[in-house]
Amino acid sequence: MVESNGVELTEQEAELYDRQIRLWGLDSQKRIRAARVLIAGLNGLGAEIAKNTILAGVKSVTLLDDRKVTEEDFCSQFLAPQSALGSNRAEASLTRAQNLNPMVELKVDTEALATKPDEFFKEFDIVCIIGAPTAEYVRVDNVCREGNVKFFACDVWGMYGTFFEDLQEHEFVEDVYKHKVISKATKQQKEKTEMVCIPCKRVFKYPAYQALVDYDLSAPANARTLKQNRVALPLVRVLQKFRDDEQRDPAYGKREEDLKKLLELRDAMAPGMVPDSAFGNVFAQIAPVTAIVGGAVAHEIIKVVSQKEVPHKNLVLFDPEQCTATVVEVGCEN
Repeated sequence: MVESNGVELTEQEAELYDRQIRLWGLDSQKRIRAARVLIAGLNGLGAEIAKNTILAGVKSVTLLDDRKVTEEDFCSQFLAPQSALGSNRAEASLTRAQNLNPMVELKVDTEALATKPDEFFKEFDIVCIIGAPTAEYVRVDNVCREGNVKFFACDVWGMYGTFFEDLQEHEFVEDVYKHKVISKATKQQKEKTEMVCIPCKRVFKYPAYQALVDYDLSAPANARTLKQNRVALPLVRVLQKFRDDEQRDPAYGKREEDLKKLLELRDAMAPGMVPDSAFGNVFAQIAPVTAIVGGAVAHEIIKVVSQKEVPHKNLVLFDPEQCTATVVEVGCEN
């Protein structure tokens, strides 16, 4: 849980965040102002998450990425200028990210995610990992659970997007609206009521990322969920498996080769669940999709650190065929 730790907003901050303070209150903004966020993976999705998190006014954001800027990044990565081609993605993103909000402390780390020790992740309140292999998602999430750090695993493949959140045991305040009687009914007039807002404390418990890894696409108990979510869930599981096997995502330059591999994985993991045509939309990262998914992830991060509003439980899937995002509870007990 993020505490304000005595944080007081300056006059300049109060003016800058005035709209947010009116929306979710001063105490919540103070919690946001105290939050330390790690964003690992500065592709297009990572850039969107970073942008929205920085604009919200957190204490600090660490940008972690060991990869170089490529031409493929220019489809959606707006923080890195085209002149930065071939340079480190995190370093290339720093200037534009800092210009978004000079009051937020930004740090750059150019080491690989896999090389970071466990203690590194425990320095943050929120850890957001983008585009990692399954083993790294599981490792980092387990470390975050040990350190009581909130964890997000996020991905976009072409037109499809998803994120999983492990908030462990998360306490928050939900505004519940109810009718309150202000005058009882009489012979002359009807009963009068008004809508009042009652803040209610609630607690959600979340499973680890391992619950998604263990999700059985062929289990009869999951058939209804899969039917409601059409192709998105089995598709992203196939794409994650491709990444684990090939140590990369599907590449447009290897389209025919990669499509063949994807269809083989589909037939082994989710036979009959995903049409061949769906795999034609999984190459590179499409800017409108990174904006949608990145905005949703950042909104969840702000909800979590501010402890306002109901967070999602616990897997979100964006399906371009329906142009909708669906929330699926994976491994949740309550």
